[in-house]
Order: sequence, then C-alpha cells, then structure tokens
Amino acid sequence: MGLSVRRSYVEVRFVDSLWSYKELTAALGLPVADGPGVGGVSIDSRRTEPGDLFVALPGDPGPRFQATVRSNRDGHDFVAHAAANGAVAALVHGDVDADIAQLRVRDTLDGLWDLARAARARFPRPVVAVTGSSGKTTFKSFAATAIGAFATGGSLNNHIGVPLSLARTPRDARVAVYEIGTNHPGEIEPLARLARPDVAVLLNVHPAHIENFGTLAAIRREKMSIARGLTSGGTFVCPPEIADQAGGSTLTFGEGGEADVQLLGSSDRVARMRTPSGDFECAVPGGGPHRAMSVCAVAAVLLALGLPLEQLHRLAKEDVPRGRGNRVTVGGSTVIDESYNANPASMAATLHAFGAETGRRIAILGDMLELGEDAHRYHAELAPHCGAVAGVFCVGDMIGALYDALPADRRLGFVQAPDAAFVERCADALQPGDTVLVKGSNGIFWANGFVDALVAAVRARDNV
Repeated sequence: MGLSVRRSYVEVRFVDSLWSYKELTAALGLPVADGPGVGGVSIDSRRTEPGDLFVALPGDPGPRFQATVRSNRDGHDFVAHAAANGAVAALVHGDVDADIAQLRVRDTLDGLWDLARAARARFPRPVVAVTGSSGKTTFKSFAATAIGAFATGGSLNNHIGVPLSLARTPRDARVAVYEIGTNHPGEIEPLARLARPDVAVLLNVHPAHIENFGTLAAIRREKMSIARGLTSGGTFVCPPEIADQAGGSTLTFGEGGEADVQLLGSSDRVARMRTPSGDFECAVPGGGPHRAMSVCAVAAVLLALGLPLEQLHRLAKEDVPRGRGNRVTVGGSTVIDESYNANPASMAATLHAFGAETGRRIAILGDMLELGEDAHRYHAELAPHCGAVAGVFCVGDMIGALYDALPADRRLGFVQAPDAAFVERCADALQPGDTVLVKGSNGIFWANGFVDALVAAVRARDNV
C-alpha cells in the first residue's frame, strides 16, 4: 500500500484493491471476467500512476452537460500513453490499439457514472457532500481533516469530478467528503443523487454565475437541490435563512442567535462559536470571518455525524488549499494566493480580511466573470472594500469599473491580461514587508499560472 499526503486531506492508494476486475465488469454491466485489479482511477494519462484504471473520456461530452471547456481531443488517443505510465486497464468505447486490458462500453462517461454508483452502493459509511457559491474546496479540506475522512484533491465538483471522486473512494474509508458545483441550472441534483450524502451542506448563496441563472433566487433553488440527494434520515446543514425552505432534518450555522452553531467572533485565526454542546474555540486556517464560517459549518457536520467537536482541534496545523488563500513568502513580501476564483461576496470578504494584514497592502484584482448585465456595478461596488489597501492593480475588462472608482493615488495599473510584462511590473512594485493579495475569477489568474510567475519574477529580480 502506498500513501500520499496532499496538504490537508489524505488520499490513500490501495494498489490492486480499490477495484477488482470482477467488480469493474459487474459495475459496468459487462460479463464478469478475471483481470487485473486496480489501485486508482485516472482520466489524465500524464497523471496516471502504476496500477490505475484509465478512463478514456471524450473532450466534448455532448449536450448532456454544460461543459466549461469543450475539446476535439479524445482520451482514447492517450490510452497507450496511460499504459506506458503504468495503467493496467482502460475504460473505452471503441477499439484501441494498446497492450492493456480494455473494458469496452457504449459510452465512457456513462461508464464512469456507473462506476460511481457502484462505489456508492458498496460504501456503508457516512458521506458528506457540500455545495455553495464559494468556499467548497476549503470546506472539503477542513472537513476531511477534522473528520479523518477521504477526499480527493482539487475542485472535482462537476459531471466528471463527482463520479471520479466516488470511483476513487477506498472501500475502507471511515467517511467520504465530496464537493458539488454548478454553473448552469439543473446540475446539482443529479450529482447529489449520485453521491447520496448522509449530510448535505449548503455553505452560502452568492451571485456567482448569475448570468446563467438570471436571479439570485434561481441560484438559491439550484444550491438547495443538493438536499434532494440526501439518504433517508439525512441532515441538511445550511444557514438559518434557508432552513425554513428546506424541510426535513436541518442543522444551521451562522452569526445570528437563531443558528444551531453560532459564530460569536473570530480574531487572530481563532473562531469562537456557541453550539448545542456548549461554547467552543478552535483555529481557523488562513484566518478571516469567511473561513471561520466554514469552520462553523464543519462543526455542524460533526454534530450531525455524532462526532465530538474536539476533532476541530485537528485544524490547528491545517493550511488552506492552493489558490484559496495559501501564502508564499518571497523577496521579503508575502503573497496571498486567492487566484482560484472570485464572486462579489467572496471578493468583499477577502478584502475585509486582507485589511487586517500587516505591512503595506497591495491588491492585484481580476475580473469576476459570469455576473451578467450588472457586472460593472458589482465590480464598482468593491471600491469601499479597498479602503485598507495601499494600492490596486486591476486585470481584465469589467474590473475597469473598480479602477475608475478608486482614488487616483491607489491606482497602480490596469491591463486587459496578465502578460509577462504585467508580471514584471507587479514584481518591480513589491517591496520587503509588503503583503500582496491576488484574487480574481479562475480564467484571469489561476488558469494562467500568474502567482507562480509572479513569485518566479520576484526571485529573479532579487538574484540579479
């Protein structure tokens, strides 16, 4: 058995025992046959490890799913590469010239969902699923650490990520935690019914992807549909203002006294909360009221599972996932990487927390995408939240509304894209003792590797 630890959660690879070949064929509706057992499930031949099952997915899933990216590339073209990297079997829907055991089905994406259903059916222990407009991956990391649960790394929360996470779940995990996302109506409920959580968590509802939903009420309905996947007797964990609409068994968290788990306050990376089990304090990895609220949600999950709140003390050594507030020290400056995503509420919360940082505070902010016709207003309304920031760089198109709303002495630069010249400009502006925040939607900074490039540029500058 090999063990690999990724930051705050543990993924355990049970080589030859995650799936037997007979289990794979039965799950896929194929004639039961003998073959190699697998220790992992992969969809990327570059990341395939010895003992994996490689699932050859098409780059375009067709009209069934609203894929963020559609590609003409096909996983079937990389089966041989996966085999070279150690894959022992491949899930395919056509003839493939590769020296590897092949499980042939009509459609490999459907086959992945079939594996997910079989994985959930054979898993007798508690499952937790989380959704929300922001904070899902951070919550998943916190919950997995506090509970001692299985959780996959990254944001595997869509029509591929959720079934892949289920298919990777070790048969002897104590608890499993999955995240479920959406950017179009109708996506959460099928994924929730696939995961069948015993505890479903709704963190928050913000105007993320609102151009695809039309109204905040429509987003709320979509997020609440996670509860439709609950197992019989399951618990819905959510803010108090949503509980009245939920029905069934609920546990709530929030700042008001009506919450079952009430956040009394947070400072110095410590959350103080009032719970049905009494008042409690614990560490908040990364700090900030928004992360303290996620810790409160984890506390509610522990209560729903009948686990002691003392397990929250496991968060004392926890860090936040990369791109969600992790810190990098370089050239005497501290870079706070919030580049994975952004919406108006998460941007405001992050800027509020950023105001408590020491040193000169510089913000590098990017567009918040998919906000519809009110996008410019949402960006301009961030200006009051920048009051404690010494200077702001802006990247994108719509964020020009924020740049125009800032006082002239705080405008450090406005560009359309974070190209190499802009990276150098930002690096040259940083001084020892500065604290730098990088935040924007995924396509602005994260997809371009901006933070890594910025860190490299500062190091190169200092080594000249």
